Amino acid sequence: MQEFQRKQLLERIEREGATVGADIPDEIEVQGEFIDLQTFVFEIKRRETVPQGERERVTQAKKNLRRERLQRKQRIEDEDISFEDGEAIARAIIGIDRALNALENLGPTDLEKESELQETQDKKRWTKFLKKALGHQDDSGVGVGRGR
Repeated sequence: MQEFQRKQLLERIEREGATVGADIPDEIEVQGEFIDLQTFVFEIKRRETVPQGERERVTQAKKNLRRERLQRKQRIEDEDISFEDGEAIARAIIGIDRALNALENLGPTDLEKESELQETQDKKRWTKFLKKALGHQDDSGVGVGRGR
């Protein structure tokens, strides 16, 4: 592969919209193990929340996919491969990115953590409201209490 072709492939896999229209691979070898990636992603995505038992599996899958993506990218960067092989690796990387995007955009997986976050945000809004109502803070954040 010529250097300009290598740069083209690397630019392609890093492009912001690279995954638009890309398919998640049916099956892919990740860390020496074959995974039915498309089935796994769709199985997880069809649920409203990820059950406790599946969270670790999803987290581990994302770690493995990121590791595999990095290894494949390094093959394009460093190895003496043909342009055709580089193209196949780039397509696989884009498929991995598509799967990672789908897994990253899952709904809240930790309902307890989500509840705590919501409660914290509610408290902040309530405190801000009280300060404003009592004249301790205006919109600019500068105090406007008595005698000022």
